[in-house]
Amino acid sequence: MPGEARPPLTPSHATSTPRAGVDGVSTPETVSSTTADDSRPTPARRKRLFVVLGVVAVLAYLSDQLSKLVALDVLADGEPRPFVGEFIRFKLIGNPGAALSLGASNTWVMTGIALAVLVAIIVVARQLGSRAWAVALGLLLGSAVGNITDRFVRPPGGGQGHVVDFIDYNHWFIGNVADIWIVSAAGLIVVLAMLGIGVDGGREHRPTTESTGESASSEGARRPDSRGGAGGDDA
Repeated sequence: MPGEARPPLTPSHATSTPRAGVDGVSTPETVSSTTADDSRPTPARRKRLFVVLGVVAVLAYLSDQLSKLVALDVLADGEPRPFVGEFIRFKLIGNPGAALSLGASNTWVMTGIALAVLVAIIVVARQLGSRAWAVALGLLLGSAVGNITDRFVRPPGGGQGHVVDFIDYNHWFIGNVADIWIVSAAGLIVVLAMLGIGVDGGREHRPTTESTGESASSEGARRPDSRGGAGGDDA
């Protein structure tokens, strides 16, 4: 009516609240923004993860290089030494290629691939937010640097050096400690991928917003309204 005073808007009326679905189900926008904020690692945590990666990389590198020095000294005569019967033996060779002697005639190509892998590890590590990923990347980094070291310091040198291999796996192939760390890192990465854990520590969730909305809508349709009729069935 004209002249009738209207009640002033209170702060509770003036401010808007986040949208919600039926029966308090959050909208996709609310869920996604919350997940993104919670999954972002803090600078302090990321710094600790870089320390973990660095320590693991140094340990992997030292174990690889020290074991090669021992192998060069003990196995210099070229005679194989049984370790686990004939299944695993120690036998010293110089490998100009990759595992299984692949690329033996293209040592420079193998060196280039190793350097590319090294750069890729460093780039991926910038997104680090998971301790398990820090361990995996540290193992890969230390192993890659170990084999690259052989390329430049072992004869004939200049990026074409032969990698020191000395662990003979039942005449299948001969590898080194760096290969063990590479395989371990690959296995850990596969497990993390199966669990849906990304490098940044976030988990991949299956989209459930549509199914949640459909369930809420169907539940609301079955509930009778305040007028006594069935919800969604207009006479």
